[in-house]
Amino acid sequence: MKRFAGVVAAGVALLAAAPSLADAKGDAKSQVEFGINVAQRGLWREAIYRWEKAVEIDPKYAAAYNDLAIAYEHEGQLDKARKAYEKAIELSPNNEPIRQNYELFKEINDRTTAVKDK
Repeated sequence: MKRFAGVVAAGVALLAAAPSLADAKGDAKSQVEFGINVAQRGLWREAIYRWEKAVEIDPKYAAAYNDLAIAYEHEGQLDKARKAYEKAIELSPNNEPIRQNYELFKEINDRTTAVKDK
């Protein structure tokens, strides 16, 4: 009987965890939306903070990594931007807007680097 009670308790714990996963995704989405709002007003550091929170909450949120990459790029943090783009593509390899953003980033960044090296 004790074993059965343990299995039931474990099942209840799993069921209780399911809403928190949904809540976490909702929290991450709220952070992304807030980040978009402040970025549109030119508050890039706040946007970065929000998008970093979003990927901390939901490490599989490709769109949040894409937004974060754009913000890092805007702020001149190019190494961080590249890593964020690469993570976004890893998570969502068929996402065309993310791929386009990354390709444009690489084109501009590679051109800038080539000019600096001359």
